[in-house]
Amino acid sequence: MAGLISGCAHPMPAGEKSATVSVQAQRPVGPQTHSAPGEVTEVAAGLRMPWGLSFLPDSSALISSRDTGEIHRVLADGTMTLLGHVDGVSDTAEGGLLGLAVSPDFQTHRTVFAYVSGQPSNRVVALRIDDDLTSFTVERTLVAGITTDNRHHGGRLAFDRDGNLWIGTGDAFDGTLAQDPSSLNGKVLRIRPDGSVPDGNPTGTPVFSMGHRNVQGIAFGPDGTVYASEFGHRTWDEVNVLRPGLNYGWPLAEGHQGDFGQRPIVTFHPDVASPSGIAHAGGSLWMASLRGQRLWQIPVHNGEVTGEPVAHFQGRWGRIRTVEVAPDGSLWLLTSNTDEATWGGNPPREGDDRLLRLELRATGG
Repeated sequence: MAGLISGCAHPMPAGEKSATVSVQAQRPVGPQTHSAPGEVTEVAAGLRMPWGLSFLPDSSALISSRDTGEIHRVLADGTMTLLGHVDGVSDTAEGGLLGLAVSPDFQTHRTVFAYVSGQPSNRVVALRIDDDLTSFTVERTLVAGITTDNRHHGGRLAFDRDGNLWIGTGDAFDGTLAQDPSSLNGKVLRIRPDGSVPDGNPTGTPVFSMGHRNVQGIAFGPDGTVYASEFGHRTWDEVNVLRPGLNYGWPLAEGHQGDFGQRPIVTFHPDVASPSGIAHAGGSLWMASLRGQRLWQIPVHNGEVTGEPVAHFQGRWGRIRTVEVAPDGSLWLLTSNTDEATWGGNPPREGDDRLLRLELRATGG
């Protein structure tokens, strides 16, 4: 490991919250065990446009590189090994090799799923990792026909406790696709690992919900609640609770503005958020923020917000792309500063990009 970093968390400056965060409802709940940020350790540095992060059964992690299509395996001590690269990746402003998800049955089938932005369309593919964890082959395509463009690909993959694979897609910079039931864009998809449609999908297709702009975060509460983070346009980013067949409004509604679609449980101004990955741990959602350059903690219970969101590490590491719960209960974060620099943003900081490990400590209810 590169070393221990001061773990003190920074709350949002006074006065900022009321202007930039809107909570739809807060429901008082009984005593709960919550978590707060503890020590932060830099696991690895010098990463190239990291995007997807998923853990193997031995607690090592796989990380995708957006522009190169490479996948690396990283050990807890920072040792990094290149497994190979996925062919057919198109490096656009936001496209390339995006989300990764290790199969819950990895020990048997050795399968990892990847979201690929390429031509003629975006797709989700299954990779087979060799027995020595040193290389992979692309076995098959599970989902194809997701319209591609320069931006708004979505790209997050996540498995629920029933073994279903969830896929966040973007509207490909065409909001009409989000309201088109025949399109896979601007949707959240749910499939089985073999590509089939699970029971409970509302239309018998991979589409679980629609009316989304650009979903890059999916997480599950202990009660099975499905949460998704979504980029807004200019006014409100969203965190939604996903339910089958619901329409979340885009482009006819954004945040709480507009009279169409399901309302989010909390909204953020893009200046303080621009959310990518989310994770659920210790009674809260933890949301990575790109433009906002912070990690948001959102207390939730059974799909409702139970307290004011709190910002941690504001500006400490620049843009944060991904947050995942590790097998030991810590949070692993990926920064995204080499990515920003490619389309006119701030130059990377020395050592960018980074993989960070954040310990969580229990607090009172």
